[in-house]
Amino acid sequence: MAELPPLSTPLPGPRLAGRSALVTGGASGIGAATALRLAAEGATVLAVDLDAEGLKRTAAALPAEATGAIAPHVADVSDEGAVGDAVAAAVEQGGGLDVVANIAGILRAAHSTEHSLELWDQVIRVNLTSTFLVCRTALPPLLDGGGVIVNSASTSAEFGHPWMAAYAASKGGVAALTHSLAVEYAKRGVRVNAIAPGSVRTSMTKGLDFPADADFDLLPRIMSPTGPGDPASVAAVVAMLASDDGAHITGEVIRIDGGTHS
Repeated sequence: MAELPPLSTPLPGPRLAGRSALVTGGASGIGAATALRLAAEGATVLAVDLDAEGLKRTAAALPAEATGAIAPHVADVSDEGAVGDAVAAAVEQGGGLDVVANIAGILRAAHSTEHSLELWDQVIRVNLTSTFLVCRTALPPLLDGGGVIVNSASTSAEFGHPWMAAYAASKGGVAALTHSLAVEYAKRGVRVNAIAPGSVRTSMTKGLDFPADADFDLLPRIMSPTGPGDPASVAAVVAMLASDDGAHITGEVIRIDGGTHS
């Protein structure tokens, strides 16, 4: 049998030891799972959300044997000043900034003819504008030592999802922003990628109200043949992208949808 070549990288361990991370949407769902996964892999995490109690639950859920840490930070990531304060807190806490995971988001379902401008603006502000604000504010400290941004897009940005016009548009914007930033900062040592989850079991999707007269024959377009995913499985992809295992990955929008769109 031929001898195996030597490993070019160490075997997996605490891949994010000594790194400072900021995670938005950290009070629940994929955001909470991401904060927990990054801290479990050794990162010092600032978890940001408007839900103070949810942030406390996330921090309390970190196992005692974890090598990282989670600190809660209550903030509205669609507010420019609050984003500046959150990034500054992450830099102070971790002695710099290495990883940003933009997971905060909201989902509203309605017939497109009944999408109010107020609803449209709210979804765009929380899902897209906040992602831009965090990226713009975090880039200077990330450029100091090279770093990673992982944004949260969605399969709705690539495939038609009914009753989700504002959400799909916001996530399409996140995907486009990700591509643009990845090219702009590639030679300066910052990698920028996005995850694109399909249906995932979270409080956001559990509480989703479809229109009363919705054509449910359209539901297979957004449902996985294997059932909804788990936030932890999405967080695992974020952790890989944030680590050196993703060193040659930038500008990608990685679909995590259980084969829905295969």
